[in-house]
Amino acid sequence: MSKDVSDAELNELVNPFGVTTSVEIVRNPEGLSKGFGFVEYGDEANARAAMAGLDGKDVRGQALKVSEAKPRKGDNKPATTPAVEAQ
Repeated sequence: MSKDVSDAELNELVNPFGVTTSVEIVRNPEGLSKGFGFVEYGDEANARAAMAGLDGKDVRGQALKVSEAKPRKGDNKPATTPAVEAQ
């Protein structure tokens, strides 16, 4: 995802697919976007629809890569809500 995408713009992209419980652009310590973010939906069907509808979509000249968020190695926390990762 382009590092120029704002929080509001990401919200506009993901809201048509259903109610989100969390939308976050990952930022470095200086507050600059790292070029990816996470979106959580309360309903798995909405998360799947967002992945299908947004993967490959051109936003600010870059194609989004949207997939299911996977736990990091060593992170034993179970997934509690469907999450989508946009890069």
